[in-house]
Amino acid sequence: MSGRLLEGKIVVVTGAASGIGRAAAIAFAAEGAKVMASDVKKEACEETVATIRGAGGEAQSIACNVAKEDEVAALVAKTIESYGRLDCAFNNAGVSNSGFTMDMEVFRRTIDINLMGVAHCLKYELAQMLKQGGGVIVNTASIAGLTGSGTLDYCASKHGIVGMTRAAALHFASKGIRVNAVCPGVIETPMTAPLAADPAIKARLEAMTPMGRMGKAEEIADAVIWLCSSKASYVSGQAIAVDGAFMCK
Repeated sequence: MSGRLLEGKIVVVTGAASGIGRAAAIAFAAEGAKVMASDVKKEACEETVATIRGAGGEAQSIACNVAKEDEVAALVAKTIESYGRLDCAFNNAGVSNSGFTMDMEVFRRTIDINLMGVAHCLKYELAQMLKQGGGVIVNTASIAGLTGSGTLDYCASKHGIVGMTRAAALHFASKGIRVNAVCPGVIETPMTAPLAADPAIKARLEAMTPMGRMGKAEEIADAVIWLCSSKASYVSGQAIAVDGAFMCK
């Protein structure tokens, strides 16, 4: 199929087993990319790969806990071993909590996965992209990385991702590497499903958004695809809210 935005590109997606990561992995493949899908949930990640292959795309899976630097190093190494380069990376793996807490074990786990996980990914992805002369990285932040809306640990981790995104974009702009972040609003994913299952809570979630509905994982994936494509060739260092106008309030 001609005219696809990412024909022949090599892409890594973390958190590809479900939600936004799964939607993005499928979208990358639909646009012609070869996808290295990773997640701590190996079997679910393999289901994502099977879906891609069933549609005629190319993908592989690897188990990866982004909180562990050695596993991230292995993820990037396998990508290079399999495909020879890394054109795009979507650092999406993350966790959230349902309530405000000052439990330091919970706080540390959130930071280790959300913030340190992205830092680990950036370390190895940027090193490879420097070797090959360029690339594109998109990190998943959140509207909680732009406001104080959310739990203490989650907001801290997502604000940190926005800061790292801007710093990396500035530092590597002259090296042919673009780095951006997407900041999803209230999105229908397995992470939010327990809340949305309650009609009253779902109604409150929808009322939070000016568009009056929750977003879909595919809508975040569309933004990620655009950011990774040549259509966004002059866009770097941005934290783009995909939130149904939530941030306009």
